[in-house]
Amino acid sequence: MIASYRLQLHPEFTFSDVASILPYLVDLGVSHLYLSPITQARPGSTHGYDVIDHNAVNEELGGRAGFETLREAAVAAGLEIILDFVPNHSGVGTRNAAWQDVLAYGPASAHAGLFDIDWNPIKPELHGKILLPFLGSPYGDVLDGGEITLTYNDGRFYASYYDDHYALSPASYDAI
Repeated sequence: MIASYRLQLHPEFTFSDVASILPYLVDLGVSHLYLSPITQARPGSTHGYDVIDHNAVNEELGGRAGFETLREAAVAAGLEIILDFVPNHSGVGTRNAAWQDVLAYGPASAHAGLFDIDWNPIKPELHGKILLPFLGSPYGDVLDGGEITLTYNDGRFYASYYDDHYALSPASYDAI
């Protein structure tokens, strides 16, 4: 390696944008492109570390086809690519199927090990549970105001708060 150049990818600076500056980077003496995370992040992510699917290339950056086009252009220019993969960088929103599975099944979820969750916190009543700090007001006020609703989609119940949805445990479905 002679010199690496780190590039921060986001929806306004994509694989095709990187491809367009390859001659400039070669003129600088760069030998390796170090790309910020390229896996599927939350929509609009400006950093890519809030991954919602580690198995897909971010569509907002150009998807798999866009990455392959950049890779071919980089190889043709004599450049190599370094990818930033950090398995524990993950967004925990509605669109992350692994996260929703953890919310539904807790420590028994096949995906529980992907997240840094303390399943045995100091308060015994929280053992095996996840405490999420996402409400804009105290719980009672939000509940009384009808801001938390019960929704159903694709065979699963959710506690919904505005545009966010949190999977409920199937063990609670009988009570619903």
